[in-house]
Amino acid sequence: MRMPEVLANATEAIIAKWLIAEGESFTDGQAIAEVETEKALVEVPGEGDGVLGRYLAKEGSHVQVGAPIAVLTTQGEGAAEIEKAIAEAGVSLAPAAPEPTPAPAAATTAAPAPVVAATPTPAAAPTPSASLHGTRLFLSPLARRLAKESGLDPALIQGTGPDGRIVRRDVQAAIAKGGVAPAKAAAPALPNIPAGSFTDIPHSGMRKAIARRLTESKSSVPHFYLSAPVLADDFLNFRKKYNDWAPKKVSVTDLILKTVAAAFSDVPAANCIWTDTAVRQFADVDVSVAVATDNGLLTPVVRGINHLNLEQLGAVTEDLIARARAGRLKQNEIEGGSFSVTNLGMYGTDEFSAILNPPQSAILAVGAAKQKPVVIDGEIKVASVINFTLSVDHRAIDGALAAEWLAAFVKRFENPFWLAI
Repeated sequence: MRMPEVLANATEAIIAKWLIAEGESFTDGQAIAEVETEKALVEVPGEGDGVLGRYLAKEGSHVQVGAPIAVLTTQGEGAAEIEKAIAEAGVSLAPAAPEPTPAPAAATTAAPAPVVAATPTPAAAPTPSASLHGTRLFLSPLARRLAKESGLDPALIQGTGPDGRIVRRDVQAAIAKGGVAPAKAAAPALPNIPAGSFTDIPHSGMRKAIARRLTESKSSVPHFYLSAPVLADDFLNFRKKYNDWAPKKVSVTDLILKTVAAAFSDVPAANCIWTDTAVRQFADVDVSVAVATDNGLLTPVVRGINHLNLEQLGAVTEDLIARARAGRLKQNEIEGGSFSVTNLGMYGTDEFSAILNPPQSAILAVGAAKQKPVVIDGEIKVASVINFTLSVDHRAIDGALAAEWLAAFVKRFENPFWLAI
């Protein structure tokens, strides 16, 4: 069983958790392992029925794509066949303590044909975690969740993963000890810090992925931008009144997503992406929502917004955002869609232009709602205004079509009572 390429263009992934023990049987499609990629946790299923004969990669280890992570056996095969398959594939196992759950005797185990490949990349030697005094912590999503659930301060946990990264086993060790003792106090700061001093924060896998994708997008996709200041008082008042009566409150982002879907119903030709052979037109509206996490930006996809009412939409986005911040998204939940929404209004940002998320064709940047003087019916009045900026892939969408879509969005946004119909 090889490490799959669960994330496009990824070169390695981490064995987050084995879901079945050595010697345990599995059925076709049953999840065998949980793999941590740069952006999500992915369950790796078995292909066919069989038995997991032996682990070739331990939990928390980094493994190159295509390298072996386990030996699978079929009926009648046991330890001898496992050793032969490992030897024939030239796999060298690093000397290490055995797994806590030993493999049952081969004679009592029925078991899938050995499938092995190149030697897995060994985990880096343990180093102290970037820890206490203003230095950024590096935790795997699983480690972060376990520490939070156990009430442990990650800053007091010694990381043994690559570059001091705190991984699952470190948190479990701390839990087993009943907590961890505080680290030594930092030395007093020097009164005269040299000019130009700095600290290098190593790139996480997610940060590398973000840098790679955005560089590819900005350098290979012909962006153009349209912006519109939009009156927001009716929209914000509608949300307030809706939430006063609704059993489940909705966010500004939820209402924006619903308005985006309605604008696509008005201008369906804009719901498309560019491919090498055609412009692909979509019938349903699948929109990515930019979510800031401790490790970087994630963009889970809200699917079929045109089929969801406000209560359903609010439940879906709440779940996706919560799991994005906890590092619990599945790979298929961050792929697809033709459009993205990114909202920095909560930070007070007035206006910004976003970079496209390929292969999507457009992204809508949302600024803060601010009181501004505007001219309404020939009179100067004070009103809430939100600046929207649409970034567009010119290969798939021409300027006139983008302008038509943005006009439809603005009309829907400034007259939100259609949402109650």
